[in-house]
Amino acid sequence: MNLAPVVLFVYKRPDHTARTLTALAANPEAPESDLIVYADGAKGTADRDAVEATRERVRSFRGAFRSLSLVEREENWGLSGNIVDGVTTVVGERGRAIVLEDDIETSPAFLAYMNRSLELYADEPLVASIHAYMYPHQRLLPDTFFIRGADCWGWAVWERSWRVFNADAGALLAALRTCPWAREFDFDRTYPYRRMLRDTRAGRVDSWAVRWYASAFLAGMYTLYPNLSLARNSGNDGTGTHSGVSDRYEVPLAEACPPLERRKPETDREAYGAFRDYFLSLRPSLAVRVVRRLASILKK
Repeated sequence: MNLAPVVLFVYKRPDHTARTLTALAANPEAPESDLIVYADGAKGTADRDAVEATRERVRSFRGAFRSLSLVEREENWGLSGNIVDGVTTVVGERGRAIVLEDDIETSPAFLAYMNRSLELYADEPLVASIHAYMYPHQRLLPDTFFIRGADCWGWAVWERSWRVFNADAGALLAALRTCPWAREFDFDRTYPYRRMLRDTRAGRVDSWAVRWYASAFLAGMYTLYPNLSLARNSGNDGTGTHSGVSDRYEVPLAEACPPLERRKPETDREAYGAFRDYFLSLRPSLAVRVVRRLASILKK
C-alpha cells in the first residue's frame, strides 16, 4: 500500500505533543510512514521556551518513523495559517495526507484505517476526506458511514478534494443562503456552525475548520466516519489556545480497524440523527438558561 505522509501541527504544548507522537508511533505502519511536523513560531518572548521544548520533543522521535521532517516557523502563523499552508504544500507534493494536531491521540489502528480508506475512495470525487473521531452516541450505526461536509479531529485528504477549500468566509456564507440543503449545515439548528462562520468573517475567530467544513458541504462532498473512534482530542483541558475545559467529547478508542467496504457517498440518516442528538445534549438545561438570562439582565 502507498502509505500517506502524516502531517502534524504543533505549537507550545510539549507534553501533549509527546503523547500524540507516542500514540502514533504505536501504529504498526509508523516505521514505514513519513512524518512532517509544522512547528509554529512564538507569539512573543513568553512563549519561546515552550515552543522550543515542543520542538525538542518532536526531535526525540527521530527513528520512530521512516522519516521525520521538522518545519520550524520563524514567525507565528497562527493555527489556521499554519494548517492551511502545511496541508496545501504536502498534498501538492504527495497527492494525499493524514492530518493531526498536537492534541489528537490515536488508536494503534489509526494509520491502517486512514490509509485503507484513502485507497478505497481515492477515485471517488464526492468523498472529501476521511475522519477518525466519532461523537459519543447510543445509536446502532454501520461500521463506517458518510456525513456531508468535512471534519478536523484526525483526518485525511487528497489533493483533488483539498482544492475545494475556500478561505473566504463571506463567500461561503453567501453560498449557504442559496444552498438547497443548507438546513443540514447546522444539523437542524442544533450546533452553531453558521455563527462560527460569521465570527470568522468578522475576525472574532480564525477557524480554518469551519471553512473547510463549509467548503466541502457546499461542494456536495462527504466525509467517511467510523462508528467507533480511532482518535480523540486530549486538548480540552484548558491548555489550548482555542479550547476550554470539557469532558463531553471523551470516547474510548477502537483497537482494531473497522471492516471497510466501499459505500455510496451520501448522508447516513441514522448517523445524522446521532450527530443531532449529541449536539442537543450539549445545550444547557432550561433552568441554566433562565439563570444566565437573569444574570445578564441584572448586570445591565
